[in-house]
Amino acid sequence: MKRFLITGGAGFIGSAVVRHLIAETPHQVLVVDKLTYAGNLDNLKPVENSSRYAFLQADIGNLAAMREAFASFRPDIVMHLAAESHVDRSIDGPGAFIQTNVVGTFVLLQVALDHWRALPQDEKISFRFHHVSTDEVFGSLGAEGLFSETTPYQPTSPYSASKAASDHLVRAWHHTYGLPVVLSNCSNNYGPYHFPEKLIPLVILNALEGKELPVYGDGGQVRDWLHVEDHARALCLIAATGRPGESYNVGGNAERTNLDVVRAICGLVDRQAPDVAIGSREKLIRFVADRPGHDRRYAIDASKIARELGWSPRESFESGLEKTVCWYLANPDWWGRIRSGLYRGERLGLA
Repeated sequence: MKRFLITGGAGFIGSAVVRHLIAETPHQVLVVDKLTYAGNLDNLKPVENSSRYAFLQADIGNLAAMREAFASFRPDIVMHLAAESHVDRSIDGPGAFIQTNVVGTFVLLQVALDHWRALPQDEKISFRFHHVSTDEVFGSLGAEGLFSETTPYQPTSPYSASKAASDHLVRAWHHTYGLPVVLSNCSNNYGPYHFPEKLIPLVILNALEGKELPVYGDGGQVRDWLHVEDHARALCLIAATGRPGESYNVGGNAERTNLDVVRAICGLVDRQAPDVAIGSREKLIRFVADRPGHDRRYAIDASKIARELGWSPRESFESGLEKTVCWYLANPDWWGRIRSGLYRGERLGLA
């Protein structure tokens, strides 16, 4: 049994990791989350009664709070997922991204380093700090090629720049101080409990409600899509067995244009929730002004994690998307509370 401290564990990807750890392992979990707009304790309801789960509401940028969390819980593994993550919001307000993603990561690294240095030798050897990042730090690809672990960084949005900075900090704390870290960079996630500002959940809910389906530019931007539960399995594997100082790219091998994704959702919603008054959901598609500085294509080479750690995605894009649509259809209470006030689907990131 290990003690996992998971920052951002009430968010989309973090909560998937927590649910996986509680359901599939004997480990103890402490979630540390500030509960900003995208942090939601409803995401953790499936595990809230487990004796191996605990929750602490705190800001990773709060040095005293992080020291207390580490001192009381004494983690064996830190999985750092707390981050501001929406590109459009980073365009509107980059300051929050610098504060959480850069300064917050710095604070966490300092506390983790002090904690690690004080551990007995056997515990020092097994301790890991796992930093979870994004493929957006690599910039935009042309029509060919894939991002690998050695691809040079070229972030183009305030969000990706803040994540690139945090990646560099983590590597520096490993090389300078010896902190045993592992890093991972993932492609676009989708699945249950996804806050509906992102493309897939926003389009699902708008399609259900008969609202316009906004597609940026010509819809030809390409992303590699990864089901969040496949990602959660990969992250736990990296944290437990990844080599210190190494990074691992995690992708779904599922490149699709944004327009293809929207059309696929329309077809699934039409089949799963037909509505005579709305008719074909594809008629709701509207092309809107593109996001400023919108990267054209991301795609992940995930051969390293397959070769070294034995991970591969279980979900195809088709199977994962159908499960995702069905989950939103079955859980209107979860997204209804968000749509009723916290976020109604308005356009963000117009600069």
